[in-house]
Amino acid sequence: MDEYIRNFVRFMTVERGLSRNTVAAYAGDLASLAEFLKSRNIVSWRTADREMLLDYLDMLRDNGMESSTVARHLASMRMFFRYLAGEELIADDPAKLLDSPKLWRILPDHLSIAEVEALLQVFPADGDALEVRNRTMLHVLYASGLRVSELVSLKLTDINFENFMLRIRGKGSKERIVPVAAEVLKMVARYIRTAREELVYLIPSSPYLFVSRHSRKLDRERIWAIIKDAAFRAGIAKNIHPHTLRHSFAGHLLANGADLRAIQEMLGHADIGTTEIYTHVDRSRLASVHHKFHPRG
Repeated sequence: MDEYIRNFVRFMTVERGLSRNTVAAYAGDLASLAEFLKSRNIVSWRTADREMLLDYLDMLRDNGMESSTVARHLASMRMFFRYLAGEELIADDPAKLLDSPKLWRILPDHLSIAEVEALLQVFPADGDALEVRNRTMLHVLYASGLRVSELVSLKLTDINFENFMLRIRGKGSKERIVPVAAEVLKMVARYIRTAREELVYLIPSSPYLFVSRHSRKLDRERIWAIIKDAAFRAGIAKNIHPHTLRHSFAGHLLANGADLRAIQEMLGHADIGTTEIYTHVDRSRLASVHHKFHPRG
């Protein structure tokens, strides 16, 4: 993957005559994308698809990157994949179908409350250990708005059952406290006593709350697969990705009157501007308020 980036940089420098700073920005953006894809076990540009690129851009936004910088990453991807397609190094250009930079000022796909309810009920409460684990994970994600990377790193010692709180280590090792509903923590407690006891048989000392069938720490890709499977079973046709429940958590809080600063704190956003994207979430509610209360509504 790195060789293709070097060839692209050479092409942009020699053929296009771009400045050193511009080419360096492209190279840095593409190196970041390559690392992300490698973390998803994608080791060839040929197997990168539109959904993966959207997930990467969504991660950049969720980590607090400025919209203008995300738009630059998008431009870098478009140029790079156009080059690969033009050189016949890939069969199709997955970036040509990406939306314009306006994409970064609207809310990513999120679920309605009814869709969330359907998703949370997919795995039975009295199922096997993996089903109970999956059900509990989905409830925790929606109840807390955690990033998937934060969920898989959650340890038993991070749960405060008495005060209904989770201690989260977020981006840059920053800690924050996130409240969680008592009913969800009761579900977590049941999972620990039952399903988790079965799953940690190979590594009884594992500190992690959610573990695999082999007692190991789960990874982001496995969580994504579980969410995709749950969405399919629930009959949800939307483009579900690792942050979908996080977006839904924030959007539903805002739609029900939660303070934007409180949502920022719970999500762990460094910049309120990142959280403000959720102010676009419920335009239908705004329209109904206007129609109801405005004299000419």
